[in-house]
Amino acid sequence: MSAMEPLDSFLFFLSKAFCSPLAVFVQIQGCFICLILAFGWALAAYVRNREINRMKDSMKSGNSFAFLYRDINELEHSHQINLPRVSVVMPLKGFGEHNLHNWRSQITSLYGGPLEFLFVVESTEDPAYHAVSQLLSDFKDEVEAKIVVAGLSTTCSQKIHNQLVGVEKMHKDSKYVLFLDDDVRLHPGSIGALTSEMEKNPEIFIQTGYPLDLPSGSLGSYCIYEYHMMHAEDFRRDNYGVVSGLKDGGYSDDMTLAAIAGAHKRLITSPPVAVFPHPLASDLSFSRYWNYLRKQTFVLESYISSVNWIMNRALFTSHCYLSWGFVMPYVMAVVHITAALRMYIKGYAFDETTITTGGELSSFLLNSCKPRLSGLRLVAGLAVCTLIELFSMWNLTRVEVHLCNILSPEAPRLSLASYDWGLVFIAILVDNFLYPISAIRSHFSQSINWSGIWYHLKDGKIRKIERSKDKGPKYTDLGGKNLYGKKGAPAKISFLSSLARSLAQRRQPKKFDS
Repeated sequence: MSAMEPLDSFLFFLSKAFCSPLAVFVQIQGCFICLILAFGWALAAYVRNREINRMKDSMKSGNSFAFLYRDINELEHSHQINLPRVSVVMPLKGFGEHNLHNWRSQITSLYGGPLEFLFVVESTEDPAYHAVSQLLSDFKDEVEAKIVVAGLSTTCSQKIHNQLVGVEKMHKDSKYVLFLDDDVRLHPGSIGALTSEMEKNPEIFIQTGYPLDLPSGSLGSYCIYEYHMMHAEDFRRDNYGVVSGLKDGGYSDDMTLAAIAGAHKRLITSPPVAVFPHPLASDLSFSRYWNYLRKQTFVLESYISSVNWIMNRALFTSHCYLSWGFVMPYVMAVVHITAALRMYIKGYAFDETTITTGGELSSFLLNSCKPRLSGLRLVAGLAVCTLIELFSMWNLTRVEVHLCNILSPEAPRLSLASYDWGLVFIAILVDNFLYPISAIRSHFSQSINWSGIWYHLKDGKIRKIERSKDKGPKYTDLGGKNLYGKKGAPAKISFLSSLARSLAQRRQPKKFDS
């Protein structure tokens, strides 16, 4: 008996086991997950493509500013002078390679109404403070902007603390407040489009948007928002407990506000144009991706009520089940394919009547060839579903890139050239495999390092905050922003670094927006 026969026997045993009714169910379920994802992305692409066609039709009708307003009459002075005041609050932490470009895109908005920008930092020692100071000095009186030093948070995350201090400092006449992450690029008409939606439907509680991740060089869901626009009065009056809910142990502004909206049955919307370029760091490492994933799963451990806790547990369970339910069929497919290759290499035929060699292995093969044929059929079905899924993802990304190019005609053109779809597919598998591991670890650790600050939860709220420059990371996770000093030369790009960027891109959801 050759040394490989025991391994072959075990491989064939696994292949046969993966043809059991339960295993077949898991593989068919994986196909359905692929198709559901593809359908969701197809819907999102349809909605955004419809918006592209509307802008093109408007341009053909003579509206060269369709990227700002669908109705050219809205550019009239009589309309612009009545636009409401908007305050843009940007909590900052660290300084990286894309920040200046992002900040310029934000403060050079073509919104026609009163507009102010509040850059909120923890302290003057933050590298972002000096970079923003230089930027604002370049624009001088061209924009209404200022830097706010918030100080250290004691009862909530530093980001939430910065946001709340920014709200306290905003103009008394502001009707809307836009909380904006500093690592995305705004389109010239974004603030105007968001304000218009809020004016049309006063019932909107939160408007959200999502990023289009742009890999730097070679390509390296839990739902997160890159911004949210809200009514300023909700913060002034603490309507629905918005301020108190965030201040009292709040870790994630997104999850806390979503929980408040759900509890009070308030409306959350995301307009089709709410897609913003989000450049990833050129030296993104796998460890930084892992910490980013940990932050995304850690939000499920924070809650503000018993109902919110139940919802988070349901999300935790369903996401973990679906993630591994997505990955397992590919593991089984590898076993089926490897078993078939071993049969081919050893000269075994798939037809039972052609197997004439003696021994236990041949006897085993007589009983397992037919099940293995059904396994290969499942592999073929999974391959077809995977191609449909990847095509749908590619199409959505193509549409979003086109949409961003139309919304920012003066900006450098975006393209799909930097996307390696082979790495994207690997990232999908690795990301879904790691998600349950990260979620379980977050559940048992109840602590997380976010931009050099350790947060410890108890009963769903932050109860302890530790700060140490020596123990924390030097750079933020995706943007690669230096937290304490000048950024050095970027590291060489490795395969793991490229995969990490793919994983980070996979974390950003491609979602149907209404």
